[in-house]
Amino acid sequence: QVQLVESGGGAVQAGGSLRLSCAASTSTFSTYHMAWYRQAPGKQRDMVATISSNIGTTAYADSVKGRFTISRDNAKKSVYLQMNSLKPEDTAVYYCKAYSGYAPDYWGQGTQVTVSS
Repeated sequence: QVQLVESGGGAVQAGGSLRLSCAASTSTFSTYHMAWYRQAPGKQRDMVATISSNIGTTAYADSVKGRFTISRDNAKKSVYLQMNSLKPEDTAVYYCKAYSGYAPDYWGQGTQVTVSS
């Protein structure tokens, strides 16, 4: 069982920045791929960014490319999402996910990000 705890959400004006963190409980954190998802009210949960377990290959949704950066620190068992140039349409609950080919997916409880115009 892997527990994930997100933090760093909040309210910010358009154009501002936030840094989300996700701390994992497992000692095998480095073996998990990690991802950030978001879900706006009334909408499905969508992938925002992913980072692989080995060399840290990253991928982003088109809507956040050039503005968001995902990173990980295996020693701290944490994954981060730096969000710059925030827009009102980035408002959502942000979730981190740990996944692999040999274990179930694990999700955090989510952290709210609200961007006002």
